[in-house]
Amino acid sequence: MQKRKVLIIDDEVAFTNIVKLTLEMKDGYEVFVENDSRMAISTARKCLPDIILMDVIMPEPDGIEVEAQIKDDPNLKHIPIIFLTAVVRKKDINEFHGLIGGQFFIAKPISADDLIQAIEEHIRS
Repeated sequence: MQKRKVLIIDDEVAFTNIVKLTLEMKDGYEVFVENDSRMAISTARKCLPDIILMDVIMPEPDGIEVEAQIKDDPNLKHIPIIFLTAVVRKKDINEFHGLIGGQFFIAKPISADDLIQAIEEHIRS
């Protein structure tokens, strides 16, 4: 079975380490991490992930700006992005069926099972 490539872009090193370990323990994922949003596009080009998990609030550029850069890149624009953020409450996300401004959001913290379910749903769609 080919592993799904996941790129996590988040400035919180502890968070990215936990998510990386959690996904890799499930044995179906190859996980790449970028903690510097200025390097996000370069890292995405190198690993060509199947999906990107990205924080919204990061030092310049923020997640929204990085997402715009990804969508402007012909080699990356097809990659689904899920925003992971502590700024939006789970209640708010549930109310809008996971979409805010046309983007998929997941509220932190999230369980491993819920994260994997979201990844699989967005890779398939």
